[in-house]
Amino acid sequence: MSRKQQLLRRHRRNKRLGLLASLVVLLVLGVVTWWWLPLLLLPLLWVAHEAWFADHLFYAPGEDYAYRFGELSQEAPVVLRDGLLKMDATLQGDETLVLEVRVKSGWLGRFLDPRVELYGSECMDRQTFERGVDGVRFLNLTGLAAPLQAGTLRLRGRFCQLQGEPRLWITPGVELQRRRVMVIAPHADDAELAAYGLYSQADETWVVTLTAGEIEAEHYQQMGLGKSEAARLKGRLRAWDSIAVPRWAGVPESRCVQLGYFCLQLPAMQAAPDQPAASREADMADIRPFRRFNPFPLPADRDGAPTWQNLLADLRALLEMARPEVLVMPHPQLDPHPDHICAQAAVMEALQGLVWQPQTLLCYANHLHDNDRWPMGDSGDGVALPPQLSAEQAWAPCALLLDVATQRDKAMALGMMHDLQPPAPFKRRLRRLLQRWLAGRRPSPYGENEFFRKAVRRHELFWRREL
Repeated sequence: MSRKQQLLRRHRRNKRLGLLASLVVLLVLGVVTWWWLPLLLLPLLWVAHEAWFADHLFYAPGEDYAYRFGELSQEAPVVLRDGLLKMDATLQGDETLVLEVRVKSGWLGRFLDPRVELYGSECMDRQTFERGVDGVRFLNLTGLAAPLQAGTLRLRGRFCQLQGEPRLWITPGVELQRRRVMVIAPHADDAELAAYGLYSQADETWVVTLTAGEIEAEHYQQMGLGKSEAARLKGRLRAWDSIAVPRWAGVPESRCVQLGYFCLQLPAMQAAPDQPAASREADMADIRPFRRFNPFPLPADRDGAPTWQNLLADLRALLEMARPEVLVMPHPQLDPHPDHICAQAAVMEALQGLVWQPQTLLCYANHLHDNDRWPMGDSGDGVALPPQLSAEQAWAPCALLLDVATQRDKAMALGMMHDLQPPAPFKRRLRRLLQRWLAGRRPSPYGENEFFRKAVRRHELFWRREL
């Protein structure tokens, strides 16, 4: 069981115990006072829980975030006075800028999401934090170099205050658009969620999807299909998505590849590299049906066996063919999804011994261990750095600025993905309605799935290393 699954199980257990204790107290009150009191208070408690306490937050909002940015990033002197941020340094305009500052929530910030608003001469951004926040946080100032250098960048807390002396971290820009880029996606839609803006702007992009993503096909079972048949249909659709959707961004079909391995089986493949790991739900042990849209053959097409050795052979063949200069993949520490962890490990193992080596490694996190709402806030807002409570390794932040037109194109690409199209369950829709009325949270204008809110943003955030 992954750490995130353990945290989620503990969270649900504690919530059930809390609700049970509240129920006992209300029943006792009903016996000794008025019988109708529990009937009145129970619905109110449930509404309060859904509006203000339903977030999966597995750390205290008062804890400090911790980061080490490494040698690529340098600290620059900066002063924040009366909401005006000033610095004494020369910027080129393409740097990744991160402001380390203490954010303290006001009392309203325990019920309404606290955020920091950033105002330049011709631009405005908002970045949102946890309710009740009281600790060191990292604002993303990328794209605001001009007003920052001119001394006109103004910061204002809504339902929170900025305290202490801030620290500004500057990471020099790196050329990405004029280089060969390969995006490694564990599932169809991971490339779009993390890097649509990047790969749509690059001169040459490859999108390599590792799994068919065939499991959890309940939506298709509602059409009258059996479990395995529904899983096979979902896998075929997502395999098609992985090849077809990048065409929206101008990536030719000849550079889109679906490897067709089975969802959530990469850890089993890694544990026994020569043993096939069949699909959990599709009643399949051959990956070739999900690879039929590929533009050229790959080593695993010979036997279709879902093994780790075949995955490594496929990746080596693709790396030697594409020769990417920039390699984009999941972050090995920040992203806890088992397939994402194994995808990164497989690529790093496949690179060993190859003559061609990429120059720049960019890592992304589409999931987090500790906070299911990150990036917090609304569609179109900036992306502050995610929660990290211990800085074990040094990574340089690398933020790409997306204009509104690119954000809209990204939203349309996500809308084409079949996995983001089914409607949310009734309970989730009711929760969002309560949060909109009582907590001021706005829905995304692009779609109902939570990833439209989280991924269609002003920034795409990566973690960079030069190899």
